[in-house]
Amino acid sequence: MALITLNTLKKHRTESTKFSMVTAYDKCFASLAAKAGIDALLVGDSLGMVLQGHSNTLPVTVDDISYHTRCVAAASSNCLIVSDIPFLASATIQDAVNTARALVQAGANVVKIEGGSNLTSLVKLYRDQGVATCCHLGLTPQFVNQFGGYRVQGRTSEAAKRLINAAASLDQAGTDMILLECVPNSVTEEIMRVTTAPVVGIGAGPSVNGQVLVMHDLLGVTCDKSPRFVKNFMSEADSIQEAFELFNQAVKDESFPALEHCFEE
Repeated sequence: MALITLNTLKKHRTESTKFSMVTAYDKCFASLAAKAGIDALLVGDSLGMVLQGHSNTLPVTVDDISYHTRCVAAASSNCLIVSDIPFLASATIQDAVNTARALVQAGANVVKIEGGSNLTSLVKLYRDQGVATCCHLGLTPQFVNQFGGYRVQGRTSEAAKRLINAAASLDQAGTDMILLECVPNSVTEEIMRVTTAPVVGIGAGPSVNGQVLVMHDLLGVTCDKSPRFVKNFMSEADSIQEAFELFNQAVKDESFPALEHCFEE
């Protein structure tokens, strides 16, 4: 299989085709995802919840993400690897530099940062140092205490305008990717109109270029009620690799997400 790079994802944006992404935390699952045709792997701080048993992602450390990035990179797959910058791990310039260095040297091709328009200076700092970025907007789990829980974002006209403006400013600043989580379809559609970078969504509707799900969710391995945007692909599969294949196919033939996986205003 051909190596997936940011240029591959940019081509998907230009040609209005779709790409797939799943979270991965070790070599075995990363290998299965790659064999299934998944384009990108996210070493997410979601590991704090699905692996470590925390109630949120805030306890996850740079060492945690670095360790799991090395495990995923050990699969030697063709997938693009995106790694999360954990809570407050880019709060100062020195923190930001040290964290990015650790993750890229562990095997990340792209680092993912959560926030809004405030990320503009960080995107520029990383761009100038050769670090590719993915800006995570909408429901940003590291802001769970500020949000008062996990809630759909951008439902009021003011909140929608903030999200749209943030996406436009980060795109202009040079971010390489944007990830939208739990955003109404109409807001996503407007963000697609004001940006040029590849956009991947989770609970952000069908108009984005790529779709991402937490691996455990798409395999039906969950201790709690699944979010609206999740589909259990394992229920239709005879193996984990086949479940990944079904997700990949559904993303690319645009049968996922369906209306029931989306949010309206």
